[in-house]
Amino acid sequence: MREPIAPTTSRDDDFLYMQIADRLSSQIQKQILKTGERLPSVRSLSQEQGISLSTAYKAYVQLEIKGLIEARPKSGYYVRYTPAKSFSQPGMNVEVADSKKLSLDELVATVYRTFSPDGLIKLSMAGPGLSLLPQAKLNKSMMEAIRLSNNSCVSYDEPQGNFNLRKHIARHAFNWGGNISPDDVVTTQGCMEALVLCLRAVTNPGDTVAIESPAYFGIFTTVQSLGLNILEIPTDPVDGVDLDFLSVSLTRNHIKACLFVPSFSNPLGYCMSNERKKAMVELLAAYQVPLIEDDIYGEMYFGKTRPRTCKSYDREGLVMLCSSVSKTLAPGYRVGWCIPGRFKAQIINLKLMYTLSSASPTQAAIGHFFETGRYDLHMRNLRKALHTQCMRYTQAIAEYFPKNVKVSRPQGGFVLWIELDKSIDAFDIYKKAMTYNISISPGQIYSTDSRFTNFIRISFGIPFDDEIDKCLKILGGLAGG
Repeated sequence: MREPIAPTTSRDDDFLYMQIADRLSSQIQKQILKTGERLPSVRSLSQEQGISLSTAYKAYVQLEIKGLIEARPKSGYYVRYTPAKSFSQPGMNVEVADSKKLSLDELVATVYRTFSPDGLIKLSMAGPGLSLLPQAKLNKSMMEAIRLSNNSCVSYDEPQGNFNLRKHIARHAFNWGGNISPDDVVTTQGCMEALVLCLRAVTNPGDTVAIESPAYFGIFTTVQSLGLNILEIPTDPVDGVDLDFLSVSLTRNHIKACLFVPSFSNPLGYCMSNERKKAMVELLAAYQVPLIEDDIYGEMYFGKTRPRTCKSYDREGLVMLCSSVSKTLAPGYRVGWCIPGRFKAQIINLKLMYTLSSASPTQAAIGHFFETGRYDLHMRNLRKALHTQCMRYTQAIAEYFPKNVKVSRPQGGFVLWIELDKSIDAFDIYKKAMTYNISISPGQIYSTDSRFTNFIRISFGIPFDDEIDKCLKILGGLAGG
C-alpha cells in the first residue's frame, strides 16, 4: 500500500508544486512507488492534495524532467526509474594489476592530450557543458568590472588578491560553516595553483603526502612533480577516506601533509559525513599534520544544504581549504583561492615568488558576479540540472550496461565511477570508444600503480539528450565484452 503524501499547508503555487514533486520523488527513492507503477491522474492528485490542476501538472512535469516518471499517451503517468534498480556500489579494495602496457604519464597523455577538435563527445571531462554556463551574464560582469576600475584592470592587483572577490568568498563561506574575513583569503590562478602553493608551504622534496585512492590523476601527478612521495589511503565509495587506515599510517609513516577531497570526490563522488570530517580534522590535529582540503566540488550538492567543510572544524589553523569557480562558473577565467590558516604568510610569499599577482580582469569580474547575486542564482540552476543529468545517465547505464556492473551513487559533483567485469580492460574500452568519437576516462589513470584496470569514469556534465543516450548505449555494448 502506498504511503500517503502528507498534506501541504502552503498555497503558494511557486513552492507547492516543488513540495509535491519532492514528496513523490522521496516515495520513488524509497521504492514505495515502484518502476512501472501508475500514478494518480493530474485531476486525482489535485483533489487528493487540495491543489490546483496547474500545480499538480507542474509537479509531474518536474518529475518528468528528472527522468523519474513518464507520460504514456491516453494512459497517464508511470514511474520510470527506481534508483534501487541501479547497481551496487563499486568496491573499495582493488588488486594491483600484474602488468601495465603503458606508463601512467603515457596513459594520461593519450586520454587528455589527443582531443579531436570537432565531433568528440567528451564524457571524460569533469565539468559542466557550456550550455549550462551563464556566458552572457559573465560578459556583463567583465565589462562592468572593467568600467568601474580606476585603471580598467590593466595594473597588478595586490598580492593577496582582489579585495571585493575576497570579501564575497568570505561571505559565501557562511554556507559551509565558515567564519572568516577577507584577510583570511588568498586568490590564485585556479584551484590547482592553490593546491601547489599549499603543498610547497608545508613540504620539502622527499616528504610523504597522503592522498585518497582512487584519486584524480592531476593530484598525484602534481604531488610527484614536486618531488614528494605518495601514500595512498583506501577510500570507501560512501564513507570516504578510511580513517582507521589513516590513523595507523600516521603512526607508521612520517606524513607531512594530507590532500583529500572530502566533498564529492573525483572519481568516487562520495561526501564524507560531518561527523567523519570532524573526526579526521581532530585526528590530524593530534599529530599536527596539515590537511589540504580540495573543495572544488563542494558547491555542487544535490541535497537541500551545502555540506560543511573540514575547514569549518579547524581550530588550529591546520586545514588549508582550496577552491575555484572553474567547475561551477568559468573554467577559462582561472579564478581560485585558498584559505590557508596559519600558513597564510608562506602562501603569500610563494605567490609573490612564482606569479606575483593573479589576473586582475577575471578576479574583478568574478567579484562583481558574486556581488550582483548572479552566482547564487546560477548555482541553484546548475545544481538542478546536474542532479537531473546524474539520474538520467544512471538510468541509461542501468538499461544498456551489463547487469553485473557496479555504479557509484554520487550526491553531488559531475562523475560516475563504474566497475566492470574483472575480465574487462578499461583502456581497451577507451580505445574502442574513441573509434565512435566517444572519450571516457579509464580507471588506470586514477592510481599511481594503474590498479583500477576494470573501472571507467564517465562525466554527466553534458546535458542528456538523444546523442548522449546513443553514446551510453554504445559504451554499454563495449562493456559487455
